[in-house]
Amino acid sequence: MNILIIGAGGFIGSHLSEEIIRNHDDWNIVALDIASSKIEHLLNHKRFNFIKADILKDLDVVEEQLKSCDLVFPLAAIANPSMYVQDPLKIFEVDFEGNLQIIKWAVKHNKRIIFPSTSEVYGMCEDEEFDEETSNLIAGPIGKQRWIYSCSKQMLDRVIYAHGLKNGLRYTLFRPFNWIGPRLDDIFKAESGSSRVVSQFLSNILHGKDINLVDGGSQLRCFTYISDGVAALIKIIENKNNCADGQIFNVGNPHNELTIRELAEKIIRFAGKYDKLMEVAKKIKITSMSSADYYGKTYQDVIKRVPSIKKAETALNWKPIVGVNELLTKTMDFYFR
Repeated sequence: MNILIIGAGGFIGSHLSEEIIRNHDDWNIVALDIASSKIEHLLNHKRFNFIKADILKDLDVVEEQLKSCDLVFPLAAIANPSMYVQDPLKIFEVDFEGNLQIIKWAVKHNKRIIFPSTSEVYGMCEDEEFDEETSNLIAGPIGKQRWIYSCSKQMLDRVIYAHGLKNGLRYTLFRPFNWIGPRLDDIFKAESGSSRVVSQFLSNILHGKDINLVDGGSQLRCFTYISDGVAALIKIIENKNNCADGQIFNVGNPHNELTIRELAEKIIRFAGKYDKLMEVAKKIKITSMSSADYYGKTYQDVIKRVPSIKKAETALNWKPIVGVNELLTKTMDFYFR
């Protein structure tokens, strides 16, 4: 099988590529990205072909590679909440317009597509657990620009679904819930808002900066280790008995449920185990600031985000296995051991 991974140099793409090269000898990867720092260790492998390309500029290159593959993963996206409010048009350009063209090519050339939706599409849904088939997708007012990412992804979900019905597009949508692990973000950047939450807290501790909790940190999230997420993706690629065709899967770990404040406290406590962080961790304080001050006035947060994973458990025979303590330990070991 020839697999095109667009955005292979990103967090999910690099781990997915690593797993395929390590354990699936009959799968070949063409990896497209604008950067390769996270996949340097794969560049010389005979089944891994890296091509530097930009989905917004190198259209001929992207289409040519898509034509010769069996399966395409369009993983190129910007998924950083601070960017949603700082540069919403860039989010729309990359996450929606760039990926819409890839979807059109998949239809044109009759290629199977596995597309990364997001837990963000559920928005401010009030269900106790978010269900792929029945939960409403609720966004805030236009002035809250953070929803441009959610709406871009949701619209692509709907476009893919419609192409499946009208044009026979073979697709699977997966919705990651706070996937965490090595190479998620650059924790060595000191600026606030440069990373997602776990990476940001690690960066703060590394640089001796207090941890600021947005609106007190009462938001509830479920954290999923990257190996569990990738395991689900492998099941989707394998697609035994066509179990993943035309399906949407939440991929998360509802057992790893923490408030952001609990997460911060746990990370500070774990940091005390590492020689590089031991002394500075003792001095870190947890403070609070409003989301308007942290992200800007056009930000709007979600109090609770918990997935139902019954569908993935049943159809894919998949379950997450990495608990939150192990998740944090594995991630911190990568950076600090």
